[in-house]
Amino acid sequence: MNRTILITGASSGIGLGLKNYFLSKGDRVLDLSLSSENFPCDITDKTSLDSTFEKLKDERLDILINCAGRGLSGAVELVGEEDIRKQFDINFFGLVDVLKRALPMMKEKSKIINISSTCALFPLPFRSYYCASKAAVSMITDGLRMELKNTKIQVAAICPGEVKTNFTKNRVKVFQTNDRYGKSVENSTKYVDSHEDKRMPVEYAVKKMVRFIEKRKLKPQKIIGKQKILYFLQKLVPKSLFLKVTQKIFVK
Repeated sequence: MNRTILITGASSGIGLGLKNYFLSKGDRVLDLSLSSENFPCDITDKTSLDSTFEKLKDERLDILINCAGRGLSGAVELVGEEDIRKQFDINFFGLVDVLKRALPMMKEKSKIINISSTCALFPLPFRSYYCASKAAVSMITDGLRMELKNTKIQVAAICPGEVKTNFTKNRVKVFQTNDRYGKSVENSTKYVDSHEDKRMPVEYAVKKMVRFIEKRKLKPQKIIGKQKILYFLQKLVPKSLFLKVTQKIFVK
């Protein structure tokens, strides 16, 4: 197709799956990731970003996919400030810094795809910071979509559920606790991690994503995975009930 596509975090997981798909279609992929062979870049480092985008200044983008991300679990009051800030630096501020630099490079009928998460749609105990960072991604996506109304640039968020990648293995897990939580922090995290075999294969998630991305007209949001049921369920029941049920499932 000879399109130019910029993907952050394309060295592994979903990002790598998307990269391989577009390459197989004859597109040119600009891979911005720490271990990238063509454009190694730390999206949390403005100097690294400026240097990389200086090299890309003559490019014109058909699609931008913000896929770089990081996981974090732990009790809200006990997760250290450094971990919290790094979480938002990668998942949110890094994404925004890429957006700001990439927007002037977007073609007239281009697309911006931000990979959010079903964790942006409803809260999960002991993953509050991850949920909050992805909710910020979804919100900035909707805002940008409206701001670009008078252009032909489309903006959308994809919210995948749990995918079978190294993301769970690489998630930063803070097991620090006190009398309020006891073993709940560790037990709840291990409970979530124990469902690895029930997660979506990367190939399935990528297939659903590209089917959405390739549409001529993008809806604001695409939810992928069985968590879609929870998203609609929370609209039908009182919030207090939804939180109570979620708490019962995930607080161990």
